[in-house]
Amino acid sequence: MINEAFLKDPYPAYHALRAEGALHWSPEFCGGAWLLTGHADVASVLRDPRFSVRRAGGWANSSGPEALTELREFKRIFSRSLLFVDAPQHSRLRQVMNAGFKPAALQELGPQIQTIVDRLLDQVLAKAADSAPGQFAQFDFMRDFARPLPALVIASMLGIAAEDRSEFVAWSDDIAAFIGSPTPTLEIARAAQVSLIAMNEYFRQLLPQRRAALGDDLMSQLIRAEASGGVITTKELLAQCCTLLFAGHETTRNLLGNGMLALLQHPQQWQALQDTPSLLPSALKELLRFDSPVQYTGRRLKVNVEMHGQLMKKGDLVIPLIGAANRDPAKFTDPDRLDIERNQGAHLSFGYGPHVCIGATLTYLEAEIAMRSVMRRLPQLQLASATQSWGGNAVYRSLNQLPLQFARPSAAASMATSALPVEAQYA
Repeated sequence: MINEAFLKDPYPAYHALRAEGALHWSPEFCGGAWLLTGHADVASVLRDPRFSVRRAGGWANSSGPEALTELREFKRIFSRSLLFVDAPQHSRLRQVMNAGFKPAALQELGPQIQTIVDRLLDQVLAKAADSAPGQFAQFDFMRDFARPLPALVIASMLGIAAEDRSEFVAWSDDIAAFIGSPTPTLEIARAAQVSLIAMNEYFRQLLPQRRAALGDDLMSQLIRAEASGGVITTKELLAQCCTLLFAGHETTRNLLGNGMLALLQHPQQWQALQDTPSLLPSALKELLRFDSPVQYTGRRLKVNVEMHGQLMKKGDLVIPLIGAANRDPAKFTDPDRLDIERNQGAHLSFGYGPHVCIGATLTYLEAEIAMRSVMRRLPQLQLASATQSWGGNAVYRSLNQLPLQFARPSAAASMATSALPVEAQYA
């Protein structure tokens, strides 16, 4: 199923799979897994405690027999992450980490995000300084904007020095390559281990300094929680720092890239959004549904479960195909059509149930500020190429590049936008 054509456009494959039935066994994922395509089934599995997120060990071990011993530290760190623990451990950690992602806390972050957005757009506009007003200038939206923005924001939230942030992006890419491989090779797993250990060690060395001078950043919040018993061990604290840094930019980056591409490929929708910017909250939800930044996730069965007349056994891997669920015609009318005014219920791009993405509201806030600023400051924005280059990651659907062009704006139009509130529609 997963080949070059799938990476370019997975949705025909999802529709073909759904036409064959609701539940499928595939040998492509870590030695074999059950695939689910329906919105109702995926939502059900994501909230069902019989389907465990504790899959880090089996995932790494699928890289080969050497992984059993060679990847021990990698598995130890991952197994403590919020992403890979069940209740009650998950509930305890989530309660600690929620404080940094509440709307009130994020509202204070809005001006900071706006400053980063403005600085990135200033750099884009500077490249057009030699062109006359009205002439078109080109830039790579991914490299110059979508990729650095969320990385800078989450690093700032963690209190990381600016000069260290590029290193974190490279480490995160190695980890994403592991997660995005249906059956990771030992080479991919080794690279991910090196990067995860480096990231963990970075935070370990930062810990004494941060404990001596607590601030308002997320790492300081975790240290306070450690002192009060909310985080039990230093190793657990460090694992959550790594989780926040790694997971904190993948979804936003891909929402911005995939979303901008979708809008520019549908000029009427793009024009409607520019004519009525108040549609942006609805548009972001539709963009997440239309081309999900996270295409699937995984669960391990704690017990035998029967679905659609088939027995899934304890220990089996289950793959809820989020991208397929978001295009399920049983849930969404004409699901392959982009409609920024669609109102047909929730997409599943942030997950569902107890493990719903803790940073969902942050992603919406970043994307709203970014898109409003782009619409204001880059007039007549359009695709500079009819073809796109997609990454080779099956989980994180991401563009390698997105060449765009825009007419050089007047001085008034290029002025920075003001900071924006967290939209109530995202709560």
